[in-house]
Amino acid sequence: MPAIEYRHNFPLEAVDVAAVFDNSGIRRPTKDLARIERMFANANLILSAWHEGKLVGVCRALTDFSYCCYLSDLAVDKAFQKHGIGCELIARVRSAIGEEVALVLLSAPEAMEYYPKVGFEKIENGFIIKRTR
Repeated sequence: MPAIEYRHNFPLEAVDVAAVFDNSGIRRPTKDLARIERMFANANLILSAWHEGKLVGVCRALTDFSYCCYLSDLAVDKAFQKHGIGCELIARVRSAIGEEVALVLLSAPEAMEYYPKVGFEKIENGFIIKRTR
């Protein structure tokens, strides 16, 4: 396994985040760097994974640190997947939010099989109003 350094709320460059998104297979508006920058500027819990000074994984969440936390992004560069980096990013989110806080997310269709493997329970009582762009 490669040596990975994890950082908590470390400032990230939008271009680096976009590269991780593109290299992970996750669909995000990576051509719109201003939007990526806003996505991370307005999150209040960001965990990142680094290998030899290069960003290789990101986890972005919004939380009140009291009752709920929405995990909005989890992405690991495909070259670094299957080494436990995603699991470790989730574990660090859980550690930061504590036992009183529920961790919820919306999964991309291609990741539906991943989340139960890392401790998430599928729920049927959610609703969404989808973004229009």
